Amino acid sequence: MSSLSATISLKDKEPILEHERKIVLLWSVTVWLVVMNTTMFNVALPTVSNELVLTSATASWIVSGYSIVFAISTITYSRLSDYIPIKKLLFVGLSILGTASIIGLIATEYSWLIVARVLQALGAGAVPGLAMVLAGRYIPVSRRGKAMAFISSAASLGFGIGPVMGGIITQYLGWNYLFLITGLVLFLTPFFIKWLPVDEIKRVRFDFLGAFLTGGSVTGLLLFLSTLSFYYLLASLIGLIWLWIHINKISVPFMQPSLIKNKAYRALIFVAFTAFIIHFSSLFLMPIILSTVYNKEPAAIGMIIFPGAILSAIAAQFIGRLIDRLGNKPVITLGHVFLIVATLLFAFFSSVTPYAIMGTYMFMSVGFSALTSSTSNQVTRLLPKEEVGAGMGLIQLMQFFGGALGVALSGLLLVWQTELSPAESYRNIFLGFSLLLVLSAVMFVMNQNRSEKAS
Repeated sequence: MSSLSATISLKDKEPILEHERKIVLLWSVTVWLVVMNTTMFNVALPTVSNELVLTSATASWIVSGYSIVFAISTITYSRLSDYIPIKKLLFVGLSILGTASIIGLIATEYSWLIVARVLQALGAGAVPGLAMVLAGRYIPVSRRGKAMAFISSAASLGFGIGPVMGGIITQYLGWNYLFLITGLVLFLTPFFIKWLPVDEIKRVRFDFLGAFLTGGSVTGLLLFLSTLSFYYLLASLIGLIWLWIHINKISVPFMQPSLIKNKAYRALIFVAFTAFIIHFSSLFLMPIILSTVYNKEPAAIGMIIFPGAILSAIAAQFIGRLIDRLGNKPVITLGHVFLIVATLLFAFFSSVTPYAIMGTYMFMSVGFSALTSSTSNQVTRLLPKEEVGAGMGLIQLMQFFGGALGVALSGLLLVWQTELSPAESYRNIFLGFSLLLVLSAVMFVMNQNRSEKAS
């Protein structure tokens, strides 16, 4: 046991990371880089389109292609963590991400740019999913909330800083240098190898068909959202039906049926799914509002979003302590309240002054961080240890699918409301989001009440 970085406490029989603080901090930095990479390219799309002479539909695949592969790879890494050591999986992921960043740095053609982005997503998917698996497996319950909140706040910080960094780098250095930011993960890899625990390898046959059906079904749904072609929707539905039949036939499926049948887990999935719809949609709509209504430049837009990201990072410590002290359920409820208030404020004040957007997003980012960290922590407490990897992978898949759905839905709603004034369009969208959050809160509370009565 002396060769392992993870030891067992004799008092509570819980695994403890020998370098817990260092690993949580290092992983938070990595999550920050990965998430920032996503939002940086949103700002750079117009410049890339002009330089490479791309249509808007073609350019959109620089972002949507990344999102599709990222969502699928996230659940794949999390599922593989049940059989392969986290250290090895993370090394593979960061190596792919670093290599892709080098390709993107020297890319001059659209085809090579797409290759770099797809490889980036393939490697980056290891970071968020494995982070929560590691926390659920090795950090004691008494400190797990604090660790997860810290990692979640790093993601929120990445969402906020991404537009600022993307605008500055694209304007003064060029879009190729955006890849240099994520290339920094290569310098972090040796520290992960040194500090991460050595897991036990389980000799189990991996369900490749289940992984393919999961990936294909999710890809079909995302393609349907971006093209509105019902052929993709039909193919996706067929894939989902085939997947459900398949995972109920084999002993070790890629996606465990017991997770989908677990009502409490399904409620948490819907909460996380809703949180990402709201947050990604707001990050998509805020720059549009600030640009069309207030004529703000990209750098100014980033600076308006930035304070909310900073506040989320600062609040992480308090959110983590609140989770560890009160438990996940009160924090999940509090997160809903924050997001409902934020969407209502956006609905009625986003077209009044840009400072209303700045203040409201500060409120929203804290609520998003509270909701995502508490739901992830609750999953690790709800599921048995052998299902944590699959459970975290599935919930992260649904989170990023929710983000993609939110952006696509927001874009469609803007198109459908072109006859209305901008203020009316934004108000309708955010009021709809408020109702979705109320539904999520009601479902969560009802599920908890049933669970408590059953126990």
